[in-house]
Amino acid sequence: MARNLPVLGSGEGGLSRYLDEIRKFPMLQPQEEYMLAKRFKEHDEAESAEKLVNSHLRLVAKIAMGYRGYGLPMGEVISEGNVGLMQAVKRFEPDKGFRLATYAMWWIKAAIQEYILRTWSLVKMGTTANQKRLFFNLRRMKSRIQALDDGDLKPDQIKKIATDLGVTETDVVSMNRRLGGDASLNAPIRSSEGESGQWQDWLVDDSESHEHRLAEKEEFDERRSMLQSAMECLNDRERRIFEARRLSEEPSTLEELSGEFGVSRERVRQIEVRAFEKIQKAIHDNLQEQDKTQATSVG
Repeated sequence: MARNLPVLGSGEGGLSRYLDEIRKFPMLQPQEEYMLAKRFKEHDEAESAEKLVNSHLRLVAKIAMGYRGYGLPMGEVISEGNVGLMQAVKRFEPDKGFRLATYAMWWIKAAIQEYILRTWSLVKMGTTANQKRLFFNLRRMKSRIQALDDGDLKPDQIKKIATDLGVTETDVVSMNRRLGGDASLNAPIRSSEGESGQWQDWLVDDSESHEHRLAEKEEFDERRSMLQSAMECLNDRERRIFEARRLSEEPSTLEELSGEFGVSRERVRQIEVRAFEKIQKAIHDNLQEQDKTQATSVG
């Protein structure tokens, strides 16, 4: 799909050069993004897909940095996230009104998490859903309670994390020791042009105005409300699967849901697709109804 994707070299120097390269790709305006997505959807235009992918590589890098410290090469984590981005571009429906970044975020996270789960053996990270939740949320929980020092956690911190995540205190202690050695976004880094700075300096997008961000937030809130309303058309099983696969910060796997509902993984996938299609139709019908109401009020 993206034939001219920047090459991710090995080592810190290779990653620095890659971050330099992806910052050169321009961010797309909403209308430009829409037209590119339409051309790719309707005409399978490779050039349009490539522009969509390249313009969102910084998003992948930002998300990937949230998974640093698992003992995996950051270049490989980013590469897996890029695969998720390509899948998102391939499945993106521009006429539904959502921005590609909002849709792609879930695909990128899912691809990265799948890679991490494949790479870390079950012996290292545990087998239950709760242990997997601990695996992906321990750093966030430590930051929330300001447990930022290296080494073992304090007893009250262990108890707090165990209670919030529904795991045993032994699990918390064990996982914290396995995942030691976090990197920081404030770690120093040098660009290929000799400029020094910190990791976070190379991941900053061109900033938007406060008014633009406020408008986007209002649009997001409106669409979130529309999504919640549309989900009322789902039955309990469809809602559970859709939320677990599409709306969760740590999407459940097909295998986990197949065990929960006692059906095959393929059946779970079919239910997920059907739920997504029902929500798409509900949102489409709602938008049409709004258009009719506005036309009537104007007339």
